[in-house]
Amino acid sequence: MPKASDLKKGDVVEYKGAPHIVKQIEVKSPSSRGAATLYKIRMNHVKTGQKVDESLKGDDMLADVDFERRKMQYSYQDGDGFVFMDEEDYSQYTLTEEELGDDRFYIFEGMDSVVGMMVEGNLIGVELPQSMVMTVVDTAPGIKGASASARTKPATLSTGLVVQVPEYLETGEQIKINTEEGRFMSRA
Repeated sequence: MPKASDLKKGDVVEYKGAPHIVKQIEVKSPSSRGAATLYKIRMNHVKTGQKVDESLKGDDMLADVDFERRKMQYSYQDGDGFVFMDEEDYSQYTLTEEELGDDRFYIFEGMDSVVGMMVEGNLIGVELPQSMVMTVVDTAPGIKGASASARTKPATLSTGLVVQVPEYLETGEQIKINTEEGRFMSRA
């Protein structure tokens, strides 16, 4: 049984008798003395997709849900659905844009395998690697002599994700992105 302070994005917990997947965690530290740190957690019901926002104290306990991690491969996009194939038994599962949330901006053709989270035989979400290499498809021209720690500019990646990158980067370059924060890390 994990504490609220130990939860991570992508964990599956039981909330009000039903399995929920943690989508977002925001930590709020009150300024008054003796006040407990609050964790504002956004969860989605595994079956219905209904969003739930809950504020918990750091030592509040939530029940774990049995779920299985399986290696999946992204196959293709069908309308607003993303189709994944299980690498062991080749069965296919579909997740909608809404079910994937912001993770959809990190899914592209030809990507390495992802980890699918299965509950009761249903794919409920994917677990992305900590960082990914992606291609810049649109950004302002690079500025010669720009330093690595200077100003940034927006860059659009192949999946439509927009991140801030250093001024010296140009269109067509491969960059490493932190998937948890959606931030530029380095050139690939």
